Amino acid sequence: MEEIAFTMKLKPGMEAEYLRRHDEIWPELSDVLTKAGIRDYSIYLDRSSGTLFAVQKRLPGHTADELPSRPVMQRWWLYMADLMETNPDSSPTVNALERVFHMD
Repeated sequence: MEEIAFTMKLKPGMEAEYLRRHDEIWPELSDVLTKAGIRDYSIYLDRSSGTLFAVQKRLPGHTADELPSRPVMQRWWLYMADLMETNPDSSPTVNALERVFHMD
C-alpha cells in the first residue's frame, strides 16, 4: 500500500467550520474516495498555525489521480474554498511531504 502525506492551510478563524463540514462529509464523496483506492485517510490540525496535515494510504492500482475530474470532488472544493487557501480551480493548495523516517 502506498502512503502519502501533505499539508494544506486553513484561513484564520475557520477551524470550527472546517471540522463541522468534515463531520458531515458527503456520502457520495466518501464513496468516490473509496472507489479510487484511498484507505485510512486522516487529516490533523495544528491549531496554532492553521496547518492541516493529511495522510492517505492508497491501494495498488489506485485511481486517485483521476479525482480532480470527478464532479463531486469539484463541488467539494467549491464548498470548502471559503475556508482554505486554494488554487484558481478552487482545489486546496497542497504541499507534498517527503517521508524522511519510518518505523514499524
